[in-house]
Amino acid sequence: MARWDKGAATSTIPEWFFKAVETPSEEHTVEVDECDVHYRHWGDRSKPGLLLIHGMYAHSHWWDFIAPQLLDDYQVAAMDLTGMGDSDFRYSYDSVTFSNEIVAVCDDAGFDNNVIVVAHSFGGYMATRAAGLYPERFGALILVDSGIRHPDEPIPDRPQMGGRAKAYPDKTTALGRFRLQPPQPCENEYIMEYIARNSLMPVDGGGWAWKFDDDLPVTMKDMERQPEDYAALTLKFGLIYGEKSELFSAMTLDYMRELIPQEFPAVGLADAQHHVFLDQPLAFVAALKEMCQGFNLPGKG
Repeated sequence: MARWDKGAATSTIPEWFFKAVETPSEEHTVEVDECDVHYRHWGDRSKPGLLLIHGMYAHSHWWDFIAPQLLDDYQVAAMDLTGMGDSDFRYSYDSVTFSNEIVAVCDDAGFDNNVIVVAHSFGGYMATRAAGLYPERFGALILVDSGIRHPDEPIPDRPQMGGRAKAYPDKTTALGRFRLQPPQPCENEYIMEYIARNSLMPVDGGGWAWKFDDDLPVTMKDMERQPEDYAALTLKFGLIYGEKSELFSAMTLDYMRELIPQEFPAVGLADAQHHVFLDQPLAFVAALKEMCQGFNLPGKG
């Protein structure tokens, strides 16, 4: 990766970040319902498995600066759900198919049934569905600023996701238009720029577009969060959320404690919003490691 800010008199990018994103990974695909699902793998395959799943309109590169920090204890994979990243696009999308993709990546990566799944936002609900459909396939689930809103909790008034131009004439113009969805500021501009640089793809006829299917919003079905999906969770479970998140409130946490039939750890990170690991990457890694260790799952050997 080009160190775009390296060599400046006072670099704004910390060395830990470059060390992480320059850690080699392997590229893989696995076919699910006639579509290739892309994922990337880091680390020693004799170690326990950990799968990272992105949120809506995102992709596996969102985890490039997180995954390598977990390799002392785990082999790690980060996947692209279909319709996003480098996976194929479908004519339509549903939660069962996404669940099958999650299982297929775990199988293809050689992860055993003690694999820990860490999933952000929309990916968290898809992982919750997968855990409900295949409860014996996973060892633990950690949701990152992802859950189910109490029926009486008002929905925040925010712009509808999507609606961006299909193509930009050049990379510079596209990079200048990159925004987080849902909208929020992020003080770590180097992380934002890295993600933006890895979110673009060339399009036929010239120009650049974001790595997601423009038809996602109108072709998704069976995506509504259902209380019974959380009430059915039997595997080890945990939550990491942003204390300043507009999408995860104290009321949401209380409701999830009512629904999920077990006591579970929930860690709120100060000065973090919905995109928790972009806002506080090192605090997120520390919380994630501690939570994973607390599950005390059998190691792979």
